[in-house]
Amino acid sequence: MEWDKYKYPDVDYAEVMEGLYYPPEERMNGERRIDTRKLNYSYVTVDQTAAAKKRGTFRVDFRKEFSLNIYPDTTVWVRDFNYSYNDPMHQDYFWHKAYANYPVVGVNWNQATAFCDFRTRYHNTALNNKKKRGSQVKVISYRLPTEIEWEYAAKGGLENAPYPWGGPYLTDDRGCYLANFKPKRGDYLEINDGKKTGYMYTAPVKTFKANGYGLYDMAGNVAEWTSSPYNRSSYTMSSSLNPSITMSGEVNRSVRGGSWKDVGYLLMVSSRDWEHKDSARSFIGFRTVQSFPEGSKVNFRKTK
Repeated sequence: MEWDKYKYPDVDYAEVMEGLYYPPEERMNGERRIDTRKLNYSYVTVDQTAAAKKRGTFRVDFRKEFSLNIYPDTTVWVRDFNYSYNDPMHQDYFWHKAYANYPVVGVNWNQATAFCDFRTRYHNTALNNKKKRGSQVKVISYRLPTEIEWEYAAKGGLENAPYPWGGPYLTDDRGCYLANFKPKRGDYLEINDGKKTGYMYTAPVKTFKANGYGLYDMAGNVAEWTSSPYNRSSYTMSSSLNPSITMSGEVNRSVRGGSWKDVGYLLMVSSRDWEHKDSARSFIGFRTVQSFPEGSKVNFRKTK
């Protein structure tokens, strides 16, 4: 966002906004820039599941407060690959207009979860402002998908699909790759017959075809955070009625989909990976899902 284009409504607001910029003694070449260390987001959640199991208690007993910095870690491009010249990505990826349609990276699991809370608040505030007097507005809730939800969405309605596009191959009938990944050792550009057919790093969103549900980049480009804690035996621990796994104290979260730096195996819808929830990476992003509003109609679609 170009903050200088927006006029401040009053003096008090202007003073608060001025406090977000670097002080003169810390500026590079006199440039007036936002101090990203001050871009913090605070929110509160209530563990409703735990509260339902203990009657006669108070909501405050299950209240959790969070406050964290929400700006992506711009150093991931350098830190993840110490022997690669990624300085241009470090300098440009998070602000240059050329990358406006590229997937977000450098966001850890906690930041992704905070964004879900922000999006929920923002959407519901907008709905309440537009509602007519006396009408009932359904509450919209955004969150990260569970690991099972992600896998269901990645299959795109194909029951036994190894990849989101259905077939067992990574190329189409013309030899073009169907996702952004690393096909061979050291081959990040995906060279076919001397021609570059891929991307060195991330690719713009919607570069490759969507799956049967209209979802793009469910395989490759960037891997995606899920809300599920990682455990090797998760499939044996879950049930068909409630496939969600909850393990208190688990610091690792499941990451699905594979990325631009991964081989084809990790692009399979059944492949699983993990990362520490405090870690930000240049190859991990996220997408949000919306919990189904209560009282809405359901249109079921039969899988193929």
